[in-house]
Amino acid sequence: MNTPGRPYPTSEDAARQGREAVSIATAGRYTSPSGQIIELGESVRNAMAGTIEYPPDAEVPVVTPSASKRGAVSVVNGTSLESAVEMARRGLVPLVLNFASAKNPGGGFLGGAIAQEESLARSSALFACLDGRRMYSFHRRNRDAAYTSWMIYSPGVPVFRSDRSGALLEEPYACAFLTAPAPNAKVVLEREPGRRAEVERAMSERITRALRICVKHGHRHLVLGAWGCGVFGNDPSYVAAEFRRVSSDEFRDAFDEVVFAVLDTSRERRFIGPFEANFG
Repeated sequence: MNTPGRPYPTSEDAARQGREAVSIATAGRYTSPSGQIIELGESVRNAMAGTIEYPPDAEVPVVTPSASKRGAVSVVNGTSLESAVEMARRGLVPLVLNFASAKNPGGGFLGGAIAQEESLARSSALFACLDGRRMYSFHRRNRDAAYTSWMIYSPGVPVFRSDRSGALLEEPYACAFLTAPAPNAKVVLEREPGRRAEVERAMSERITRALRICVKHGHRHLVLGAWGCGVFGNDPSYVAAEFRRVSSDEFRDAFDEVVFAVLDTSRERRFIGPFEANFG
């Protein structure tokens, strides 16, 4: 069981939930806490069939801003799925940016890792949409930790677990995911300190590319966050400022609602602070 007030389950519980998530997606059903059989098979199959890979050479249209009103932008201290379920309760289908591993679908969710991607993978059928995709084998062969702008779009993925409590949901909801690895700045700069400008440029380009893919697929309600700022070591101040820059330019009226969900338990508010400064 999760400890009350913990932002994540224990590693042991997370690994168990990850295995259970794979079993649920494979079976296409689960039993809710009240004993109801919840059927997911068709939703899982549709999400898998609708998943699209965007390799680095895949062009994504530039967004032309109009004169329409800007959407709402907010910053919350919480998980991505906590913001997504709030949108779903209002009848919306949110898109969540998955801060992804470039080499392993779902990151380390089967081993009990507890970062953002693992939270998504153990709570939904996302792994079924990602497993076996070309992006992973490509990056396993390519040893540059900056990775590439390869991204994977998965529509209508059923979410069936609360990532906070770990409980299975009485009513699952649909969520789109954009799976996108940031540059691993920590590893790149440890090996080659002179590549900082290159890493920052890559991060900026991926932010723009990710938002263009969201627009291409008609999504106007997004859950974003401190992408690449955890173990990958990208600077939260830089990432927040880049999101702010593109939100004020190409994407200034592209979305009705954007939530930056940044789970930050640090005393100095290292991760959420820059987003509050840029969007608060």
